Amino acid sequence: MKNLIIFIPSIENAGVEKNLFILSNYFAKHINNTYLVTANNNYKKKFNKKIKIVCPKSRFFNNQSRAIKSICCFFLILNLFKRKKFVLFSFQQNLFALIISKIFSVDLIIRLNTSPNKYISNYFQKIIFQTIYKLANEIIVNSKDFKKNLKKKLNVKSSYIYNPIITNKKFKKKRKKINKYLKILNIGRLTHQKDQMTLLRSLKLLKENNIRFKASIIGGGYNYDNLKEYIKTHQLQKEIKLLGYKKNAHKFMNKANLFVLSSKYEGLPNVLIEAQKYNLPIISTNCPTGPKEILLNGKLGELYPVSDHKKLFYKIKNFYLNQKYLIRKSNLSQKYLYRFNTKTNCIKYLRIIKKYI
Repeated sequence: MKNLIIFIPSIENAGVEKNLFILSNYFAKHINNTYLVTANNNYKKKFNKKIKIVCPKSRFFNNQSRAIKSICCFFLILNLFKRKKFVLFSFQQNLFALIISKIFSVDLIIRLNTSPNKYISNYFQKIIFQTIYKLANEIIVNSKDFKKNLKKKLNVKSSYIYNPIITNKKFKKKRKKINKYLKILNIGRLTHQKDQMTLLRSLKLLKENNIRFKASIIGGGYNYDNLKEYIKTHQLQKEIKLLGYKKNAHKFMNKANLFVLSSKYEGLPNVLIEAQKYNLPIISTNCPTGPKEILLNGKLGELYPVSDHKKLFYKIKNFYLNQKYLIRKSNLSQKYLYRFNTKTNCIKYLRIIKKYI
């Protein structure tokens, strides 16, 4: 029987990591020898003790770039392949994983987290990624739209498995009517992809139209200074707070009236599923891929075009004036959370891996 190596050079505070922890710990219960290779040594407590974590002893690599971490992991993995037979399961830096799999002639399973729209903008990039993905034994994506998108852009076949993040525990919360002001919540890294600037522009229009609101934006990233400057320039300091990364983001979901996702592209955003779990009304971009699928094409929440701050403004304004229709949609979403059940989707992953183990 072969061993399993989970390959993720950089562990960060994002949705991918939530899936990593859940899947890794599930695999450890069903596969005798499960290894995790990473350049981070500061997340060991998140993993089942049965997982053999291969990482540097030094903290030096924790804050390095993904490229440097990947090179580090390449050397870490050399000693493992000298001793045992493995199947390689790549969560990140798939080119490095492919090189490793070809050098040591091992089976490679790749899990993709983000729509190809992020990294394919020209023919050269298309050829590179098409080659990488077609050389893998299996490609797993996290939504139906993602699977279609991958086939259309790269002519690559894949299997889709939804993110395993919903337990059987019920979180349903009754939503109270808006009291003094609308409480808006956005959670995501402060990056070009998450496009919080579009959200800020729509919130500026809300203030100009005398709609009372408070907005909390949770997350850290390189766009922090730009967002802070926009808030200051347009005198929105009282209305909008940049709160940085928070471990207890769910507490903010309990207090909010509305969740807004402003991303330019995704894979299957966990944060929307979690907002549904807490019965929080949702307005989201109709970006590739995920939101339309999670919200059943608008049946479970509102969708607006990517980067269209005026459409977003009108969606929020309409909700402020009439909350019932969107609250009905959020209540209905509870019926469809089974799609993201932890056990069901972990079993689907395990079936694919066991074909090669």
